[in-house]
Amino acid sequence: MIKKLIMATNNANKLREVQEILSPLGIEVISQRDAGADAEPEENGVTFEENAVIKAKAVYDITGLPVIADDSGLCVEALDGRPGVYSARYAPKGMECEKLLKEMENIPSGKRNAYFQCDIAFLNGDICRVFTGKCSGEISFEARGNNGFGYDPVFLCGERTLAEMSGEEKNKISHRAEALKGLYEYLKQIL
Repeated sequence: MIKKLIMATNNANKLREVQEILSPLGIEVISQRDAGADAEPEENGVTFEENAVIKAKAVYDITGLPVIADDSGLCVEALDGRPGVYSARYAPKGMECEKLLKEMENIPSGKRNAYFQCDIAFLNGDICRVFTGKCSGEISFEARGNNGFGYDPVFLCGERTLAEMSGEEKNKISHRAEALKGLYEYLKQIL
């Protein structure tokens, strides 16, 4: 029976989202730092799935406890899928939206389709499962909203950016929420 999961992250925003979504299961989700796992593996996979498994394995090897790890990013059609798996390294921290909007300044409305993808790896002993979620939308012409993080202020879902939505609204439609729903259903079956 799993009572505690380690999330291979030190990102407080990601951790909070995961805790909110998995809380009904009664599983405590803690960060790798809180678990004493100081792991910073090289994310050298070419897919979100590969990078999620790399991170999960690094933390599992230190703790021997059930681990979840995610890798996610923004894929923009007009940019041939970039920034993709390099989303976190696409620009200096806090400059991601600015760089993306600059790169897309000549891309007209109707050609700004994009999606967020999240792959979450669950690792416990010999068991490794990966759950994928996507959230489709388009890139706005300006950053809007104060909620969320990363590319949320420039990612439109309908008329609003993810950063204009409450955490509760975002948790119903986001790529991470979709992947976590798969993980949630899996965990519910094995608990």
